[in-house]
Amino acid sequence: MADETIIEGAEAVAVEGGEENRRGRGRGGDRGRGGERGQGGRGRRDDRRGRGGDEEQGEELIEKLVHINRVSKTVKGGKRFGFAALVVVGDGKGRAGFGHGKAREVPEAISKATAAAKKAMVRVPLKEGRTLHHDGKGHFGAGKVTVRSAPQGTGIIAGGPMRAVFESLGVADVVTKSVGTSNPYNMIRATFSALQDQTSPKSVAQRRGKKIADLMRRGGASAEAAEVEAAAVTE
Repeated sequence: MADETIIEGAEAVAVEGGEENRRGRGRGGDRGRGGERGQGGRGRRDDRRGRGGDEEQGEELIEKLVHINRVSKTVKGGKRFGFAALVVVGDGKGRAGFGHGKAREVPEAISKATAAAKKAMVRVPLKEGRTLHHDGKGHFGAGKVTVRSAPQGTGIIAGGPMRAVFESLGVADVVTKSVGTSNPYNMIRATFSALQDQTSPKSVAQRRGKKIADLMRRGGASAEAAEVEAAAVTE
């Protein structure tokens, strides 16, 4: 429902921006038209490259439009209006990334943001394929977020941009809290800062030259319970 609201708002802004762009081209003359052709051409070529890469990899990605904003650039003869889009992309299996793009039209801005997000995807280890291995904190600018693992059935307790990240990542149970800012860009970056600090028992055991069961027993679990938990660890 939130994505539909964002897209409807983007379409309304696009109509208003299109009228401003036409007036700006009238004031700016040929220079404004030439800039529009150049930017549009680059956007189309980038979009073709992005689609071709997905077909080669053969993977289906989840794309979430988080935020779209109208921006302007003051030039000789007036202003050039455009749009900036923030997109989150994930495969639903522990990989996700975000990107932003700017263009004269909304679809081109979304295409550029999606292509940037696909190039910046990172791997996050998941516990049982549904939640995080441990709690974590992330910070970027004025944004501070806290992410916590949750038992099965909890769901995604997160709002706004953070929910889009976990849905694209494939997390089914998580509890989050964001303080300090409501800027979607800073919230997304702080969330990825917390996710990149996630480690799994398997990686820790390999780094320390120990068995996963040995790490589980240090938490006070019995040998049998530690063996069961170690066998359930996949990444």
